Amino acid sequence: MTTIGQLMTRNLSFISEDASIQDAAKHMHTKRIGSLLVKKESEFLGIVTETDVVQAVAEQPEAVARLTVQEVMSRPIITIDRMMAPHYARDLMADRKIRHLGVTEEGKIIGIVSVRDLLAYFKTVSKELEEDV
Repeated sequence: MTTIGQLMTRNLSFISEDASIQDAAKHMHTKRIGSLLVKKESEFLGIVTETDVVQAVAEQPEAVARLTVQEVMSRPIITIDRMMAPHYARDLMADRKIRHLGVTEEGKIIGIVSVRDLLAYFKTVSKELEEDV
C-alpha cells in the first residue's frame, strides 16, 4: 500500500514569520513551489501559500509592501501522518479546501504533500488500472 510518506517532499522550504509577502512570493517562484512553512526559531507556526499571497494582494493592494508572512499565513498547519493512504489526504484537502498538508511522524513535521503530488499519484494509479482492464 502506498503511503503519504512515499509521496511527500522531504526537503522542507520555510520562511521567517517577519519576512515580507514579497519575499515569500519570490522564494516560491524561484523554487517553483506553492507553499512555505513559516518558522520561528525551531517551531513551525503556519504555512503561507500562493493562494494566501494572491488573496492578500487582492484584498489589500495598498498594503502589499508592508505585509508580513505572519499576517497572511494560514494556521494551524493541517497535517497528516506519513503512514496514511493518499485517499485520506485527498479527502482532507477537499474537506478543508486546501492544497498542502504537513506530513508528520510522531507529531513532528517531516515533509509536505501537495495536491500536485496527489494528482501525479492518482494519474499513475489510473493508468495502472486501465492497463489491467
